[in-house]
Amino acid sequence: MAFNFKRSKNQPMSEINVTPFVDVMLVLLIIFMVTAPLLTVGVQVDLPESAADSLPDDQEPLTLSINSKGEVFIQEHKVSYNKIIPKLLAIAKNRTDTRIYVRGDKNINYGRVLEVMGTLSGAGFSKVALISEPYKN
Repeated sequence: MAFNFKRSKNQPMSEINVTPFVDVMLVLLIIFMVTAPLLTVGVQVDLPESAADSLPDDQEPLTLSINSKGEVFIQEHKVSYNKIIPKLLAIAKNRTDTRIYVRGDKNINYGRVLEVMGTLSGAGFSKVALISEPYKN
């Protein structure tokens, strides 16, 4: 009993070629992987540049931003200065070993950034770091 696997010229091809679909999905995956980290913080801050190495990212840190007007944001939520510590303690579940990144606009007074960092340090947060843009040659 022999089977004839040749298809006649009148029959349509019933196989779907998925290679172009897979190629498009891989390109979209790469695009989303590249753009997703850029969408994490929504406060517009013009960061200064630095030639320092980047910090290891073992767990998701809290980001505290200070914009050019001196307004303080936790992640993307605006917070008054006297409510920074209670909000951070609530978010960090009273763990003072939580990593906090401070993003200060380069046009703001340096004293304002130090004032916020001093408040964090005085509240017991030990892992406070400044964020900057990589140095461009």
